[in-house]
Amino acid sequence: MMEKGGTRMDFEKEAVELVGKMTLEEKASQLKYDSPAIDRLGIPRYNWWNEGLHGLARAGTATMFPQAIELAAMFDEEAMESIGDIIATEARGKYNGYTKEGDRDIYKGLTIWSPNVNIFRDPRWGRGHETYGEDPHLSSVLGVRFIRGLQGDGKYLKTAACAKHFAVHSGPEELRHEFDAVASDKDLWETYLPAFEACVKEAKVEGVMGAYNRTNHEPCCASKLLMQDILKDQWNFDGYYVSDCWAIKDLHVNHRVTKTPAESAALALKMGCDINCGNTYLHILQAHQEGLVDEEDITKAAVHAVRTRLRLGMFAEDCEYDGIPYGKVACREHRQAAREAAEKSVVLLKNDGILPLSGKMERLAVIGPNADSRWSLIANYHGTAPRHVTVLEGIEDLVGGETEIFYSEGSHIILDRVERLALPHDRVSEACIAAREAGTAVVCVGLDERLEGEQQDTGNRFAGQVSMADKNSLALPESQLRMLRAVIGTGVDVVIVNMTGSAVDLKEFQETPNVRGILQAWYPGAEGGLAVARVLFGEVNPSGRLPVTFYKSVDQLPDFEDYSMQGRTYRYLEGEALYPFGYGLSYTDFAYSNLVTTWKGEGLEVRVDVENTGQQAGDEVVQVYIKDLESPHAVKNHSLCAFRRISLQPGEKRTVVLTVRDKAFEVVDERGSRFVDSQTFLLHVGGSQPDPRSIALTGREPVAARVASRPGMTKG
Repeated sequence: MMEKGGTRMDFEKEAVELVGKMTLEEKASQLKYDSPAIDRLGIPRYNWWNEGLHGLARAGTATMFPQAIELAAMFDEEAMESIGDIIATEARGKYNGYTKEGDRDIYKGLTIWSPNVNIFRDPRWGRGHETYGEDPHLSSVLGVRFIRGLQGDGKYLKTAACAKHFAVHSGPEELRHEFDAVASDKDLWETYLPAFEACVKEAKVEGVMGAYNRTNHEPCCASKLLMQDILKDQWNFDGYYVSDCWAIKDLHVNHRVTKTPAESAALALKMGCDINCGNTYLHILQAHQEGLVDEEDITKAAVHAVRTRLRLGMFAEDCEYDGIPYGKVACREHRQAAREAAEKSVVLLKNDGILPLSGKMERLAVIGPNADSRWSLIANYHGTAPRHVTVLEGIEDLVGGETEIFYSEGSHIILDRVERLALPHDRVSEACIAAREAGTAVVCVGLDERLEGEQQDTGNRFAGQVSMADKNSLALPESQLRMLRAVIGTGVDVVIVNMTGSAVDLKEFQETPNVRGILQAWYPGAEGGLAVARVLFGEVNPSGRLPVTFYKSVDQLPDFEDYSMQGRTYRYLEGEALYPFGYGLSYTDFAYSNLVTTWKGEGLEVRVDVENTGQQAGDEVVQVYIKDLESPHAVKNHSLCAFRRISLQPGEKRTVVLTVRDKAFEVVDERGSRFVDSQTFLLHVGGSQPDPRSIALTGREPVAARVASRPGMTKG
């Protein structure tokens, strides 16, 4: 964010002057996430903790977009920025209303602790659906655009985004308070850091949140390497750093790098943690008395905190966002945008011609624990939507009285029975009856935020019956598998709608003949059931692409606690995926031709003709992958380096122009150094990866071109 007619340093000077008027005690008080008022200086109390992962969370009504992983499946950077802007608009509308009421409670401020740009390296990680997937380039582009939407381009920040969790953090959830995530320098700089670097250097993100765990033996909220050497010295970050909640307590309780709360507060503060989400900074003054920190350390952090509030225009009379009304919250326009996002992110995994369903079919069975579940819509970190539409409701609303619907829950989502006093699998026979009566069954299976999510975040009532947070396998719950196999056993045509935030094992059903279609619907947002219905019945042509690899089996994965990228994600996968990263089918066909590449100022310009050769209008996600043909430091397979979503009518052809940045031609060696190490590269451009599995599933092979490195690029 740059001021109109000024610079960010203007806020720095004002922050220094304001903090200079504070006592030591007042400075220390401003480092807590629930900062008290300083009435004599006209500073109201402020709670820093607010969430906006896919809509404002935990403070009442808001538009609920699909979960972050589903937003990533759109492969649409323009939409991501628009969604960020909508969330910021609603945050301002609520903030303006709340402050007039004197309500400055938690989740009601303008510091939004999103996005989560951690790399989703293992599908067992429960919080992976908060991220933008497994690819550093996709995560970087979407993170930057989302942040720009949240922060705006005005004199003041519209809201203050926060990139989390810095930096090497992706499970296991149950060990996160004590775990040491050990990553090589190559993996650190090639995979785990790029999205954070882009958020800081390109998007100018205002906040960065440290993770709970250690990275290479240093706690992430007190890491010299991460917080000082990289974030401040190399990337010139000038926002505020906040701990994950109660993470500083872990320094002495779990990581044991300190012995007392005062020592923990001092270590975190000296390393650059400005705001403590938790209560360990209550010991800051004690740390000062013990000589562990200087007043200068406290002053510096207080300046950073006040600077952010000034950048948000909190003490200004001319903030351009003060007039945003509460009426913007969950308005029809915003809710329509959420439904459209859900429509663009549903991924068609299998279709032997059964989809789209006919809107004039006489009967249809809608079965499964997620068919009529609000839990499967909302995902974690959610607000309160004014309206929810489940898949069952969406189908019924869409077909009206044309089609008779037979509904059965089919099974409990995780337990072996729905009714406590009934025999096990008490809804299976009903599911089979409904399927036979209808002749075609849409079966909605999967998980929800109670079954994959954050450790201790949901008060999981299934604790003891399921591994909370992380998954211990990729299989669907046994209750659902038994029901699904029984319905398939009736011989009727089956379409599976899988609603999960991560990859699950669908290999059995991909190979089952009468499972004629499979949709990955993720957690599609409050009214996402209508989006799923519109895809099923062809009112929307599916165009989502997988931002994660769907593996054939957990046996393809390294140990969950191993943070090496070897064997992980599409870039280093050793075997064949079930459904590869970037994969997704359509109801129409696209053809690529006339690939031309030209070096220009910003990078390599890639031009390709794309034609809709089918009978339906549809969106295509044009994907560009690069393979270094010479360097021993290159990734094993290939890497996404550019993408663009386009819409084409039947028979329409368009020349698509994309730019592959110079950075895509670099490799990272074992020391973490990044450089160009090759003269020759192979580019593939198409609607999927160029791997054999994607080609077999789509029936299309991307076009390719050999490219020489830019003249003047240094090798080695």
